[in-house]
Amino acid sequence: MQQYDDRVDAYIEKAAPFAQPILKHIRQVVHGASPLITETMKWSMPFFEYKGPVGMMASFKQHLGFGFWKSSRLNDPNNYLKGGDDETAAGSFGRLEKMEDLPPDEAIVDFILQLIAINESGVKEPKKAPAPPKAELPMPDDFRELLSGNATAVGYFEGFSPSKKREYLEWFAEAKSEATRQKRMEQALEWIGEGKSRNWKYQNC
Repeated sequence: MQQYDDRVDAYIEKAAPFAQPILKHIRQVVHGASPLITETMKWSMPFFEYKGPVGMMASFKQHLGFGFWKSSRLNDPNNYLKGGDDETAAGSFGRLEKMEDLPPDEAIVDFILQLIAINESGVKEPKKAPAPPKAELPMPDDFRELLSGNATAVGYFEGFSPSKKREYLEWFAEAKSEATRQKRMEQALEWIGEGKSRNWKYQNC
């Protein structure tokens, strides 16, 4: 695996103008921490690796995410780490909207060196116990009626996984007013008719 990946260059070039200097800075600091770090793309996002994942960065429309793998094992005396491990849109440092939202470069370098040592040790993260299955959500009668009027949407919805179906049903249930709920159901019908999941916008980032 190569130290620099051309696909990461392309990713940065396609990012929003506010995001590009921040992504370039993160990349520079990470590689400056150690020449052992390599790059790749996973799940359409740039990843930094050394004998396993070290961290990742992701650009969204209005913010960035930058996170570390195994962040729960990092020594963080200044409490820079804010989130869970790596997989959220906000990463390990919350939503990044400007350069000042990043921790100091020396802190990032320290985290990188810690993770290199962790990956060198070969110690695996303990496997998390599987979460108990969520109870099935019933489809509201009014949405069932709305959906039944669009054969294309019915076909797509029936083909969705249980988790994708649940995302839509939870979205309706979380509405704080009937007007909002109705608007969400109408929007959902349009998206489902195009074969889109509830979070399709983020999955294409």
